[in-house]
Amino acid sequence: MKYKALTLAALLMGVSIGLHAEEIGSVDTVFKWLGPDHKIVVEAFDDPDVQNVTCYISRAKTGGIKGGLGLAEDTSDAAISCQQVGPITLSDKIKSGKAQGEVVFRKRTSLVFKKLQVVRFYDMKRNALIYLTYSDKVVEGSPKNALSAVPIMPWNSPQQ
Repeated sequence: MKYKALTLAALLMGVSIGLHAEEIGSVDTVFKWLGPDHKIVVEAFDDPDVQNVTCYISRAKTGGIKGGLGLAEDTSDAAISCQQVGPITLSDKIKSGKAQGEVVFRKRTSLVFKKLQVVRFYDMKRNALIYLTYSDKVVEGSPKNALSAVPIMPWNSPQQ
């Protein structure tokens, strides 16, 4: 019993420690008489460990009374696009491959147990950063996912 309580506390702390995204905009998808409408939200965040990479996520956000109170569970639908916005410098940790599968973004999508995550991989052979977004739950996750790749090229150089 003590083990379950510690696990739950760790999960709650992990869910609350998220990297923040800036909301760019949203569109309503379903009108609700009470509470906010269901919508698709577009958010941007910068990779915390790779300077000059910005990712844009679009995700479903549940409205209604439950959604307005923060009690609704959002669907697992999300899309991602990441872009190089300046010269990229990789840390030694990323270059060495020790940062494979590192979570660079996390957003709670239900009251406690569900979250949307973005995980970064470094493809050394192709010199590219790969960003995978997916949704998971404590008990079961979703196979829905989206992927974006950022080739690492010298900034403003002609492509060969």
